[in-house]
Order: sequence, then structure tokens, then C-alpha cells
Amino acid sequence: MQNNAPLIRLHPRDNVLIARRPIALGETLAGMGLRARAQVPAGHKITARAIAEGEAVLKYDTVIGFAARALEAGEYLHTHNIRHEERDGFAYEFGTDLKPVALLPAHERATFLGIVRADGRVATRNYIGLIASVNCSSTVIHKVAEWFTPERLAAYPNVDGVVAFAQTSGCGMSSPSEHFDVLRRTLAGYARHPNLGGVVVVGLGCERNQVPELMASQGLDESRQLQSLVMQQTGGTRATIAAGIAAVQAMLPAANDIQRVPVPASHLKIGLECGGSDGFSGISANPALGAAMDILVAHGGTAILSETPEIHGVEHLLTRRAVSEAVGRKLLARLDWWKRYTAGHNGQFNGVVGPGNQAGGLANIVEKSLGSAMKAGTTPLRAVYEYAEPITETGFVFMDSPGYDPVATTGQIASGANLICFTTGRGSMFGSKPAPTLKLASNTPMFERLSEDMDINCGLVIDGKLGIEQMGRQIFEHILRAASGEATCSEKLGLGDHEFVPWHLGIVS
Repeated sequence: MQNNAPLIRLHPRDNVLIARRPIALGETLAGMGLRARAQVPAGHKITARAIAEGEAVLKYDTVIGFAARALEAGEYLHTHNIRHEERDGFAYEFGTDLKPVALLPAHERATFLGIVRADGRVATRNYIGLIASVNCSSTVIHKVAEWFTPERLAAYPNVDGVVAFAQTSGCGMSSPSEHFDVLRRTLAGYARHPNLGGVVVVGLGCERNQVPELMASQGLDESRQLQSLVMQQTGGTRATIAAGIAAVQAMLPAANDIQRVPVPASHLKIGLECGGSDGFSGISANPALGAAMDILVAHGGTAILSETPEIHGVEHLLTRRAVSEAVGRKLLARLDWWKRYTAGHNGQFNGVVGPGNQAGGLANIVEKSLGSAMKAGTTPLRAVYEYAEPITETGFVFMDSPGYDPVATTGQIASGANLICFTTGRGSMFGSKPAPTLKLASNTPMFERLSEDMDINCGLVIDGKLGIEQMGRQIFEHILRAASGEATCSEKLGLGDHEFVPWHLGIVS
């Protein structure tokens, strides 16, 4: 991109351009043959030519809506004059856009300093986790975690901390049910996560999500580093807090007895997330992260795209990359489920994006989805997973989830993600444990304004200083450093203690 051009053209056939900087009313746009007919904020759209009423609006040569009225060249284009329409009877293609992956030989693959567990799993962090089976035990696990201050953990320098994974369900819910299965799958995914060197599961005793049945149903066997407590059997709140502290103290020596060693990047499973997206997200941060994921896949790693409502409208681009029709149709089945799930509700799946997205320049869910899907790069879609289902495939995969950031990321970590890459244009303040979060800013002004929260400035692409591939390489190198133990911005700020949010699907009774 030319860093002195006021407008960005994304594809030769597009009839919209993106404002690199604020455009003034009446401004003559040199080299574009346009005169602005309105003020246009940075990241928003301006018509490249006259567009007839009902004509498709093209961005990245993809239909993002239709002109609500006849538009002249140089007009500001946003929610007031773009009409969103749901497609009916779309003919999906499967595997017609497969890009071969040139897997690097083992001796050429990048490495990072990881923690190898006894069973061969590889961790990027080393926490001890306390997991509540039900809301009623959430206070207890918080009190246990709070007892382990930095001073009390000073003798265990290889332990990153003791963290409480509290939640608000586990009772007052239907069981058996899909909600019940999802909750148990999520809790078990954390209990067996390689980034936890020890786990204590704590329940109340009369909840629907009984601890013994939770453990048995998920194949979790108690051991020196995996213990459980039930408050009604242990003696109540105070006694359970004391027992929890004692259990963690007993786990600390073994948890601390680790060292980081070079391991192949193929052990990386990266959860891909975006929040507070703007008009630049789909031009800089998301495609640059996609370029980094293409590199990761070539090194044998795994990229996990989620947020099913945020691929709505561009799912046909992903089915074309499916390695089989069965994989493509599994993705479409999840979208069909979401159509039923959101019917009659004012959610973004039905077209409308949030106020922050709109202020940032995104007109509707299709435009947002177009940028969101770019996080996954260009390699084949190898598998589609349910929320929090263990991910066993390598390469680019999809995990079904809401677009709500903490819920989506919780599912990715439960599925096995050992690091999260989170793109944002407006400035999301997010962190996660036990897998750390790297935050990627889509534009330089926001990166500079929120420098304590942002790890990587992808605004260099908008500024014309780096290309997408160069930015992707920088992101990949930063991922390797973070996986090796380099603290992310969210870790330095202490985020991640309250972002464990399993997906609530069912009724509360």
C-alpha cells in the first residue's frame, strides 16, 4: 500500500475504497478522480464510482450488501445506505479452492522453549489450577488461589501462579442436556490442559454436576497432581479452603520440577480471536495473522478459528477450502444450528454488529465476517469441532463457538489451545489463563494510545511500512517468543483470572 494515498483499494473490481485517514467534505482525492461528498472517518468506506440502487457492494471482490439507494461517486457508505440481505438457496462448493501445504522437513521447523509433560504433551505456561464444578464452590477456589501470594510462591520460581477457574453454572440446569455436556467437556478440557501442572476440582455436593460423575464421565483419574474436594464432605467453606490450600501446597514441588527445552513449533495450537473489530481489522491485523498461521501450518502447527456467527455470510469461502465434503457440510450444519438458535433475536448473526464495530467502520455481519475469517490464512480446512471438543487434527481447523470473546476463548483453551492470538481495532482489554493471549492492533493510533495492552502493531501495514507477509513473519516470531515464556502485555497487567466463561446454552431453572 502507498503510505501517502488517502484511500485503500483492496481489489480491482471493488466499488468501495477504504479511508486510510479521515476524509474531509469536499476534499479532492488526488490520483483517485474523486471528490468527497461527505466526511468519512478513518477505516470507513467511500464509493469508488456510482452505484445503482440494489447493486451489490463489493469489498475484496465479495458482496457485503446492496445499495439502499442510488449512490454517486465519492459518497460515504455505511449502515444508512447499505442494505443487508440473507442469502437463500446458495450453492456451496467443497474443496474447490484447496491450496497445497508444503510441510517443512522436521529439521527445518522452528522451535520454541516448551515444557514437556511426562505423557509428551507440551505446555507454554506452568500454572496450578482450581476448577469449580458449580457456582457454589467458586468463592472457595478464589480464596485458595488468593492465599498463594507472590511471596508464598517465591520458593517455586517455575510455577507461573495458582489460578481459580470459577463459573456460574453446574446446577439449576437441565441434565442430561447439550448444555450439561458442553460444561463438563469444558471443565475437563481445562483439567487436562498441559499448561496446568496441577489441578484441584472443587464441588459443593448436591449440585447436578456431581464431581465423581464429572471425573468419571470425562476420563479424569485422581492422582498426585489431580485432586478433588466436595465441600459438604470436607466440612464446609473454611475447611475446604484449608484443604484446598494443603492440596496445592502438596502439588507445588512436582509442578516446580520442570525446565523449558527446545521443542518443534508443531506443538503449538493457536486459538484465533478478534474483538472490537474496526474497518482496518480485515486489512491489516486479520490477514497478517492469517499469514502467520500459514507459516505455523507449514511448520506442522495448528490454527483454531472459531466464532461461528462471525463467519456467517462468508462460510462459502471456507467450504471451498474444506478437505472433504463431509468437513464442509459439518461447518454448514453448525451454521444451520445457529440460525435456529438465534431465530427471533437481535443478534449479530442476523445482520447487526455492535456499536463499536459500527463506529469502527463495519456496516454488517458479512463485512465483519469477511475480515474475521482472514485470521485463518489460506490453508485447507482439515476438521470442524464442537465447542471445547479435544482437537486432534493439525493444520487449520474450526471450533464452533459464539463470537463473545471470553466464551470463544474458553472453548479454544478447553480444546487444547496453548496460546491465543487476539486481533482488535477498537482496543479490547483481554487476557487469558492458563494459555496466554497476544493482542494485535489493527491501526497505529490505537496501538500507541493503548500501548500497555497491545503486543503487536499491525497498523504498520496500513501505514505502508510493512506488507502482509512481512507482518505475518513478525507475528510468527513473536508467537515463538511468547510460547517460550516471554510475558505478554495481558500477563504483565494480571489479566486472565476472570475470563474463564464456559458457554451457557440451556435454561436456568
